[in-house]
Amino acid sequence: MEKSYTIGDKTFILDQAKAEEAFAAKKVINGKDTMFFNILPLKYQWAYDLYKTMKNNHWEPEDIPMQKDVELWRSSELADVERWIIKMAIGYFSAAEGIVGDNIQHVTRELVTAPELKLVLGRHAHEENIHADSLVYMISSLGINPHECEAMFEDIPTIEKKTDFVVSNSRALRREMNLETTEDKQAFAKNMFLFGQCMEGTQFYGLFGMVLSLYRQNKFPGIGQMFRYTLRDESNHIEVFRNLLMDLIEENEDIWTPEFREELTDLMREAVNLEKEFIRDCLPVNAVGLSADEFCQYIDYIADRRLEGVGLKPLNPGVENPFPWLAEMMDIKKEQNFFEGRVTEYQKASALGSVDDDEL
Repeated sequence: MEKSYTIGDKTFILDQAKAEEAFAAKKVINGKDTMFFNILPLKYQWAYDLYKTMKNNHWEPEDIPMQKDVELWRSSELADVERWIIKMAIGYFSAAEGIVGDNIQHVTRELVTAPELKLVLGRHAHEENIHADSLVYMISSLGINPHECEAMFEDIPTIEKKTDFVVSNSRALRREMNLETTEDKQAFAKNMFLFGQCMEGTQFYGLFGMVLSLYRQNKFPGIGQMFRYTLRDESNHIEVFRNLLMDLIEENEDIWTPEFREELTDLMREAVNLEKEFIRDCLPVNAVGLSADEFCQYIDYIADRRLEGVGLKPLNPGVENPFPWLAEMMDIKKEQNFFEGRVTEYQKASALGSVDDDEL
């Protein structure tokens, strides 16, 4: 079917069948090969919707006051374990956020073919830059030696093991991928699951919980606020990779074999074990309101939510969330500015993208 437009002495003929064929050729992988970034018509509406939510949630680290954090950091009121948690959080995330962004740009975004998927992944990578920037802001505000943060990332074995767990997978995919084969499709799907559900979705949550526990005790209001915004972003990142994985499997049923499902479950089991070891390094002694055993239980709870979210069986059926208050802490559409007493809206009025309680 063709449609023609006559303007003056010129007639333009538009081929609807050709346009519909191009739309049908949109796929997560092995789709229409084009150099043109034309997202219309949208096939993956969820990707565009998430992009809009993420854009409306935009925040800048420098807009968050750090005066009270600096005063506490310089005082004698802070326990050694509390100071250690902040150092571990800054030390780990200062590089971990970059690892995620690097994988998005050099693996995931390179291999997907639908433009709207590239759009939302570009926003995802940008948010990882914001998170890395926020950690630079924290370091400079508190006066922490950045070389010490680098040393923590390089020299603490549990951080090194967590890093190798994801980086070795990302590096292995930086080759000529034949995404017509089940083997390479499964390798890509594994990468999506590893970064979206294991790393960002589970392994980030131990330190998130510890920092926000301190924030809940009226300690580190600036750092706590930045981690709240980061966690809101992470909930969207988890959903980006979950949807990508689900659509990839729907379009390529040969991926989802019983053996592959078992491989992903085992991958999550390894991620949980690594995170629990890391938690005990972050919290070597219990403090007020902080228990390593509870944080390990929290990781079991989060991991099972991630597994169930992609149709896999939980590792610990029935495990309960020891920190229900974390969900309540994510209602952050409006925040009070510490100095001016004005309301700072970090989400545009038209957006409704706050974290759902079910994501925590």
